[in-house]
Amino acid sequence: HLSVHEAGKSDCGVKSNIKSIPGVMTIRGCAYAGSKGVVWGPIKDMIHISHGPVGCGQYSWGSRRNYYVGTTGIDTFVTLQFTSDFQEKDIVFGGDKKLTKLIDELQELFPLSRGITIQSECPIGLIGDDIEAVSREKSKEYGGKTIVPVRCEGFRGVSQSLGHHIANDAVRDWIFDKSAPEASSKFEPTPYDVAIIGDYNIGGDAWSSRILLEEMGLRVIAQWSGDGSLAELEATPKAKLNILHCYRSMN
Repeated sequence: HLSVHEAGKSDCGVKSNIKSIPGVMTIRGCAYAGSKGVVWGPIKDMIHISHGPVGCGQYSWGSRRNYYVGTTGIDTFVTLQFTSDFQEKDIVFGGDKKLTKLIDELQELFPLSRGITIQSECPIGLIGDDIEAVSREKSKEYGGKTIVPVRCEGFRGVSQSLGHHIANDAVRDWIFDKSAPEASSKFEPTPYDVAIIGDYNIGGDAWSSRILLEEMGLRVIAQWSGDGSLAELEATPKAKLNILHCYRSMN
């Protein structure tokens, strides 16, 4: 904003750090943006559903330079957008059935995906859809496939920072606490295992960090979450040290 400062007035009328209004597009992020765009979105071998009206998914799609290596549609899904495309009738009657159908379609179209997250938009929390129940039901149906409900409705926070923390809580509750024992038995730890967390590989910076750490003789077993994978998330608790890049985006 530009404004003229008038004599006798204490300020020039410019306001900042004001709460966003849910449903109104602003220059600020929201809790959904923090979860979908920063923490979960870069996990490359999982599909991330924008659950709600199409606008939020479109607005958060491809807007960050989270570089990654992989083949789109096979082992990476970062550049694809998945939305439940809520309509008025879904607000009235609920979206659980639509979400169930969407997960079935994704399993048919992309059976190689390692997991799915459900990134909830504002209407989901307002109408009370039970995304946790859908996640448990579909995970069981598909042989224990990782399906994570993330309660990151935009109205939960005035900026995207809370969304980072909600997303990390979901990793703790739905990834760490549900890791299969057989996965642990395949992991062979070393005294030099470290995890790079709070780095989303914007422009490839996490790759540079990883190279330096590995040249020092450390073994990077997880990278959160730019160019990251579900297996790396699951391996993180076995690290001897977490190396933190951005504490505002990581618990």
